[in-house]
Amino acid sequence: MGKLHESISDRLAAFMLAQPVFFVATAPSATDGHVNLSPKGLGGTFAVLDPHRVAYLDYTGSGVETIAHLRENGRIVIMFCAFDGPPNIVRVHGRGEPVFPSDPRFPLLRAAFPPAGRMPEKGLRSIIEVTADRISDSCGYAVPLMDFREHRDVLDRWTERKTADQLDQYHLEKNSASIDGLPGLLPAPAVQTS
Repeated sequence: MGKLHESISDRLAAFMLAQPVFFVATAPSATDGHVNLSPKGLGGTFAVLDPHRVAYLDYTGSGVETIAHLRENGRIVIMFCAFDGPPNIVRVHGRGEPVFPSDPRFPLLRAAFPPAGRMPEKGLRSIIEVTADRISDSCGYAVPLMDFREHRDVLDRWTERKTADQLDQYHLEKNSASIDGLPGLLPAPAVQTS
């Protein structure tokens, strides 16, 4: 049923790139910390960089769990499911790193993706780069068959309405720290004590 792969083959890459949604899971090091699982989508936001590295565009969101967890311990798994066609699940376990727009590596990584097209660049927080240490696929027999209609444009419209200052304020308020208090995009605000 399941199979381990030494690298991301052309077949696996084609499967991953064809999926309209994928899932990202991370966890803090603390045993009482919250595990995070996030759906990701929007066409053109995932790239296979080479047989052992993948990346995805990380846009502004309501939280910053993935970035915070990666900054703490680097552990990540990305999962793709076939919701149409032959059943299949592909998982890429590895070490991830958020690469921020201020990082000199950012432009080269960004070039691995299609041009921004409909996604505004100003909402792009980071590029999550993952080096795989385990690549596997499994049957996916229990994954339901579903029809894909279209990508939502709500994030696009929300981001377009924000100024750069408003996005910075949002990041400060919502993306400074994880729900467990780990550093996110910016240093967390100082805790006031009396």
